[in-house]
Amino acid sequence: MNPQTIVPTEPPKKFKPYVPENMEMREFTFRAVMLGLVMTGILGAANAYLGLKAGMTIAATYPAAVIGMSLLRLMKGSLLEENIARTVGAIGESVAAGAVFTIPAFVLAGLWPSLGMERYWQSVALMVIGGLLGILFVTLLRRVMVEDAELPFPESVAAAEIHKAGQQGSKAAKILFANMGFGGLMYFLSQLNLFWYTKNVLVNIPKMATGLRLGRGASSPMLATGGMSQFTSPAVSPAYLGVGYIIGPRLASLNFAGGVVAWGLLVPLLIYFLGPTLPPMAEGANPAAYWGGIAFSVWYSIVRPIAVGGMLVGAGFTLFRMRKQLLAGMKRAVSDLKKSAEAHKATSRVDRDLNAKVVFLGVGLVFIAMIGLYYYFIAGAHNLSGSKVIAGAVVAAAVMIVLGFFFAAVSGNLVGMIGSSNNPVSGLTLCTLVVAALLMVAMGVSGVGGVAAVLGVAAVVCVSSAVAGEMLQDLKAGHILGGTPAKMQIGDIFGTIVASLVLFFPLMILDKAYHFGSAALPAPQAGLMAMLAQGIVGGNMAWPLVVVGILMGFAMILVEVKSPMLFSVGMYLPLETTSAIFVGGVIRWFTDKLRDRRGYNDAQKARVDNAGVLTASGLIAGEALCGLVIAAVVGSNHQLWHIDIGDFSFSGLIGMAVLIFVMMKVPLSNAGSPDEPAPPTAIM
Repeated sequence: MNPQTIVPTEPPKKFKPYVPENMEMREFTFRAVMLGLVMTGILGAANAYLGLKAGMTIAATYPAAVIGMSLLRLMKGSLLEENIARTVGAIGESVAAGAVFTIPAFVLAGLWPSLGMERYWQSVALMVIGGLLGILFVTLLRRVMVEDAELPFPESVAAAEIHKAGQQGSKAAKILFANMGFGGLMYFLSQLNLFWYTKNVLVNIPKMATGLRLGRGASSPMLATGGMSQFTSPAVSPAYLGVGYIIGPRLASLNFAGGVVAWGLLVPLLIYFLGPTLPPMAEGANPAAYWGGIAFSVWYSIVRPIAVGGMLVGAGFTLFRMRKQLLAGMKRAVSDLKKSAEAHKATSRVDRDLNAKVVFLGVGLVFIAMIGLYYYFIAGAHNLSGSKVIAGAVVAAAVMIVLGFFFAAVSGNLVGMIGSSNNPVSGLTLCTLVVAALLMVAMGVSGVGGVAAVLGVAAVVCVSSAVAGEMLQDLKAGHILGGTPAKMQIGDIFGTIVASLVLFFPLMILDKAYHFGSAALPAPQAGLMAMLAQGIVGGNMAWPLVVVGILMGFAMILVEVKSPMLFSVGMYLPLETTSAIFVGGVIRWFTDKLRDRRGYNDAQKARVDNAGVLTASGLIAGEALCGLVIAAVVGSNHQLWHIDIGDFSFSGLIGMAVLIFVMMKVPLSNAGSPDEPAPPTAIM
C-alpha cells in the first residue's frame, strides 16, 4: 500500500489594493475634503427634494465619483484624493434619505405645527446622532465585512472601476453638468408658465336616472349616484422623468399601476356614491375647483390610509423575502464584533481604522445624548409623570442602540449583496417604529409624548441604517483602491455633521412653500411613520381603511406582484408624479430598444447606459436645486412672473417632447466607436 502523498496547501493570496499599501500618495487633503463637503450638501439637498416629492432617492456614489474626478483632475489631484471626495460627497444622500423618511413625520403627526427654525437643533440632533451611530457601528464591523468573499458589493466595484478609468471623467462630467443646467432651466420655465407643468381634466361620472337598487326586490333601497372626478396629466418634470429612467420600465410601470388604481378606480368609485350626499356647489363657484377639491379630499382622507396599509404589508414582505440575508446579517454582526474585538491593531495603512476605544466611547456618549433628547421629547408633551418620562427616555435610547446596531449591520450586509440603491431602509425603520411603539404602550408612555419618543427612535435608526449602508459601500470601494479606512471614516464624520447642519434648510423651505403631506409634497414614508406612531401609541388611526390596505397588500403578494411597497407608494403619490415616472420608464425602454436595434457591441451599450444614467441624474439634480430656489421665493410670499403662453393646451406637450428628445438623444449619441474599450458600468 503506497503512502499518500501530502500536497502542501498554498495559503490564500493576500488582497492587493490598486494603490499599494507602501506607496505614499496625497489622500486626506483640504481640497478633497472641502469638495466632498460641498457635494454632500448639494447631493443631499437634491435627494431631500426628490424623497419628499417622489418618495424615493437615488444613489449619490456615481455622481459624486464623476464630479470629484473631473474637478480634482483639473487640480492635479491624486486617485486617493478622489476616493476621499467621493466618500464624503456621497454620505449626504443617506442622511437625506433617513431625514425625509422620518423628520416630516413630526409635522404630519401634529407634534410640530411646522418645520420652523425653532425645530432646527432638534432635527439636527436626530440626524447627527443617527449618522454618527451608523459610522461608529460600521467602523467596528468594517474589516471583516469588506473582506467577506460572500459579499460582492456590486456598486462598490463599479465605483472603484470608474475611478480607475479616470480618463473618462471629463466627458462624463460634461454630460452630468450640462443636464443639471438643462433640467434646472426646463423646470424654471415651467414655473414661469412658458409651458404648463401639469394639466387637470374633469371627468363626469354620470348618475343613474333611477338610482342604484341594492337588491332585486321592488322594495330594495335605492342609492343616488353621480359626480365628477379629476385626472391629472403627467408632470413636465425633469426629476420625475429622470427617476423613471433610472428605475426602468418595469418598476416605473408598477409605481404607475398604484396611481391608476387610486385615481382611476377608488377616487371615481367613491365620488360616484358620495357625490349626491355632498353639500351643493355654491352659486357661481368654479366646477373645476369644487370637484377638484372633492377628488383631492377623497384621495387624501380615504385612499391614502388604504395605501398606508399596503405600504405596511409591502415593507414587511420586503423584509420577509430577505429573511435569509437578514438572519445572516444579524449572525454576522455578532461574530464580526467578536472578531473585531480580538483583532490586533493594524499596522498597515490600508487596514487602519479609528481606535476601538474611541469608537466605544463615542457609542456611550451617543447613548447618553439620546436619553437627554428623548427625555426632552417626552417631557415636552406635559402629559406624563416624571418616572414615566425617565423610563420612556431610557427604554427608547436602549431600543435605538440595540436595533441601531443590528440594522446597521443588516444594512451593510444588504448593500454588500445588492447595492445601496436597493437597501430597504424604510422597511427596517418601520420594524424599529413598531417595536418602539409597542414598548411605549406596554410601559404606559402614551399620548403625544409617546408618539414623539417613537418617531425620535425611528428617525435615529433610519439615518443610522442609511448612513451605515452608504458608508460600507464607500469603504469597500476604498478597500479596492487602496484608501486608508480611518481617514475615510473621519471624512464621513465631517460629511455627516455638515449634511445634518445643511439639510434642515431644504426641508424647512419646502414645508413653508408647499407643506408636508400636500399634493405638491406628499412625503409618503413620513406619512406612513406618522400614521403608525399615532395609531399604535396615540390611538388615532382610521384602522378600517388601513386594514383594507393590508388585505390589498396580501392580495398583491398572492398574485405575485413584484413590489407591493412600490405599488402602494404609487397610490399614495399624486397621479401627475406616478404618470411622469412612468413616462421616464417608457423613455428608457425606447432608448434600450433603439440601442439594441443599432447593433452596438457590449462596450457601446455600456457607454449608452452610463450616459443615460448621467443624463437622468443631472436632470434630477438640476430640477431639485432650481426647485429649492423657487420654493424659497414662494415661501417668502413672492410671486414668479406668469407668461401667458403656458395657458395654451399644447404648450406642455412641447416641453415634454423636448425632454424626451434630450433623454434619448444624449445616451445614443455617446455610444462611441466599436473599437473603444468598454467603460465601467454605473450600477444605479
